[in-house]
Amino acid sequence: MTEQPSEALVRLAHEYAISTEHWSHAGDLVHVSAETLVGVLSALGVDASTPERVDVELAHRADDPWRRTLPPVVVLTTGKTVRLPVHVAHGDPVICWVDLDEDAGGGRVDLTQADIATDPRQVDGRLVGRASFDLPADLPLGWHEIRAQGPSAQARSTLVVVPHHLELPDLLADTRGWGMMAQLYSVRSERSWGVGDFADLAELADVTGRLGADFVLVNPVHAAEPVPPMTPSPYLPVTRRFVNPMYIRVEDVRETAYLSSADLALVEWAGEPARALNGGTGPIDRDAAWAARRSALEVVFAVPRSPARQAAFDRYVAEEGPGLTTFALWCALAEHFAESGGSHPGSGWPDEVRDPSSPAVAALRDALADRVTFYTWLQWVADDQLAAAQKTALDAGMALGIMHDLAVGVHRDGADAWALGPVLARGASVGAPPDMYNQQGQDWSQPPWHPDELARAAYRPYRDMLRTVLRHAGAVRIDHVLGLFRLWWIPSGHSAADGAYVRYDHDAMIGILMLEAARAGVVVIGEDLGTVEPWVRDYLAGRGILGTAVLWFEHEDDKPRPPEHWRRMQLATVTTHDLPPTAGYLAGEHVTLRERLGLLAEPVKTVRARAANEREAMITALRERGLVDDDASERTIVEAMHRYVLATPAVLVGVALADAVGERRAQNQPGTDTEYPNWKVPLADPAGNLVPIEDLVHNPRLLSLVRVMNGG
Repeated sequence: MTEQPSEALVRLAHEYAISTEHWSHAGDLVHVSAETLVGVLSALGVDASTPERVDVELAHRADDPWRRTLPPVVVLTTGKTVRLPVHVAHGDPVICWVDLDEDAGGGRVDLTQADIATDPRQVDGRLVGRASFDLPADLPLGWHEIRAQGPSAQARSTLVVVPHHLELPDLLADTRGWGMMAQLYSVRSERSWGVGDFADLAELADVTGRLGADFVLVNPVHAAEPVPPMTPSPYLPVTRRFVNPMYIRVEDVRETAYLSSADLALVEWAGEPARALNGGTGPIDRDAAWAARRSALEVVFAVPRSPARQAAFDRYVAEEGPGLTTFALWCALAEHFAESGGSHPGSGWPDEVRDPSSPAVAALRDALADRVTFYTWLQWVADDQLAAAQKTALDAGMALGIMHDLAVGVHRDGADAWALGPVLARGASVGAPPDMYNQQGQDWSQPPWHPDELARAAYRPYRDMLRTVLRHAGAVRIDHVLGLFRLWWIPSGHSAADGAYVRYDHDAMIGILMLEAARAGVVVIGEDLGTVEPWVRDYLAGRGILGTAVLWFEHEDDKPRPPEHWRRMQLATVTTHDLPPTAGYLAGEHVTLRERLGLLAEPVKTVRARAANEREAMITALRERGLVDDDASERTIVEAMHRYVLATPAVLVGVALADAVGERRAQNQPGTDTEYPNWKVPLADPAGNLVPIEDLVHNPRLLSLVRVMNGG
């Protein structure tokens, strides 16, 4: 594992944007082993198994751009010019133009050839020449098409013109906004079916909006498995493009009003066991909640839709295109093969259905047509309820409304991994190198975007995913935004520590995100915690993308960072979902929990002492600013910590709903799977009593913290 790579292997790695060295969390320069580089290259489809193959692959990489008349995609930032290479038979003439996106007004823009002489190149037995054309700086934003025409050139390519900078909404240009952060599944009302749903989200937005909040940040609502067991983590979905129908409120589907008495009774019977789950303080049972909801939704689905409703459904299906029906087909197949014995839907399928374009899949598409339509319909219903939640939020006075959360990746056996083909790399998974909290590194079991294949697909899978996520949002939080710059790839069979960083075209990834956000009118927040290359935060701020800051993580000279030293362009919070709520953290419950679960790498006394010092440093900082006195209660300290964050220039400040009601239990304990009920903890008060949404408006602790957030 420590074998040093040859100079040629290092060159080949660099050709594919693989970093051959990186700085560790301890400040040491780590050199990536030859074995790891060979493994990462293999995951990229590059054979570097012998010195001879390395030389062949280097030559192939050098010739590859000359084999194409046009690059597969060009991403151009408005206000800048780009020189476009066009490859034709040496000496042949060629003309180029841009067909503008209909959304940008359509039309044609002819390109001017630059007076640049480039030596021809012998490629695959023919002499290839290069002509250069200038793409002008004033092209409109949008997804356009480049055309090349000549005796040896009949080619098309995608041109994406993206904004240079995202502007904040007028309501936030000269002031600050604050909002609640909630795990939607944990926030239940008296009408919920075991988990919080989109109607609960609308209610939460209405309650908090009328109290002065500008947004509600919720966990990712990406789709999970349609059959049990449903993965609890919202950060490990089967797709990031479509949503989890578990969050649908059955009674709010319009066709429910037209059920016969017998069918309405079926829906009521289906809901009884799920509604009974609302009173439990134990772990949330997603499988039971979804089983009840799916049974009820199948009854509603069978109700004939009116012509207007059918037309709306048809429009939705047409707008979403093949991506929607392919996802629905995956759900139907997962249901069909549920008894195959695989550990996850997709993992136990017959070989002949692992390719979405196979004849076997085509036959099953016909056989399962009604189930495909059902799962398609579920997405339409969910989309409609998300739209209603966002409208409710804005009607309640929120500046942004719903802030969605975009997970880093998807399950390796999920719908995206099945449907997107080579755009997601096989043979490697995403994770993180060793750090002070995870000394063995982390393997998240998620296939990464394949940089070259994503470019060959003109970034359309990425664009389509963004458009769906942003459609009913006022803002979006990008989890681990560093993944748009580089990702830690772990080759199959390697430990999490034996990986390497693979870099992405961040100008393209960030630019396309900005374009879709600008079109949707959405504010973008990048979760940039952890080890970040210094230039990355400056780059994001320069493009108008907010960063994030968590009070517990902000230090300066081993003390809490003074508020005036924080950045303005960020979402600032006291805590995050990977820590216990603030009351629990102050009490050292994170140490107690990690000790009980056997997660401590040091003696418990050492860890408790460090936690006590951290708490004392925080209280000292609060005391020095006159925010607490020596006899401050837990509630006073929590409110003082929020006053501390409000003293920063941060343009957005988030309040964990768990902090607002005094919850002490963590939603997630990193480093555990089944040892702790991660992502299953219902919202409760300090005494462990459930807090339904109906009680929030009367909750004294919440109302007191709201007064703090409103300047009281």
